[in-house]
Amino acid sequence: MSGKTAAFVALAVVLAALFVALGFWQLRRLDERRARNGVIAARMAQGPVPIAALRDTLSYRRATVSGRPDHANEIILTGRSRNGSPGVYILTPVRPSEGNDSATVVIRGWVYAPDAATADLSRWREARAVFTGYTAMLPSASESPHATGAAGARKIRALSASGVRALLPYAVTSRYLVSQDSAADTAPARLAPPALDDGPHLSYAIQWFCFAVIALVGAGAIVFRARVSPDKREWGTQSTGQ
Repeated sequence: MSGKTAAFVALAVVLAALFVALGFWQLRRLDERRARNGVIAARMAQGPVPIAALRDTLSYRRATVSGRPDHANEIILTGRSRNGSPGVYILTPVRPSEGNDSATVVIRGWVYAPDAATADLSRWREARAVFTGYTAMLPSASESPHATGAAGARKIRALSASGVRALLPYAVTSRYLVSQDSAADTAPARLAPPALDDGPHLSYAIQWFCFAVIALVGAGAIVFRARVSPDKREWGTQSTGQ
């Protein structure tokens, strides 16, 4: 076996080992995802509690928010699609009925917007003072809010604590609520609960294992050809000599 063939085989073996390692890494991620899904499913199965009663920072807890929806200070979360259609999310601060406690932001849902940036919020006001859904924590990543459109429409491109707080004239809790209430004609389309599937990890693992097999089969084919070729040349030389 020539030096080039040996180098090719060594490279194929190294790549196969790498592909196998990546395949097992995806399987570990699959196990982690399934464990996380189990935790989320257990939280979502619990009955809703007043959001003010939650003392931890865990997400995906079922809760209720009650108070006065502040439609005048609603925020548009731009660039949100649903079933392939462009749209926006409507974020409504809900202030406590009594006291000076911080408001809670409620993502009431999605509405169609051709430019994925503007919407007539007055069309989507709900006559309710209690919202029920699941909770999550506002991401800490900062973003500079921007005001555009008629009457200085209040928009953010990504959900963040700093972006939301910069647009509101009062304090806001770090925990927000995704409404899962039944939607009336004037309500935005509610967001789906968190997906609890396996994701792409299993298919990725199979792909990496297939790549490993291809690399080893290719190396075996090269070795086989390298061994057969000298035998053919030797046989041809003997035939000519006769």
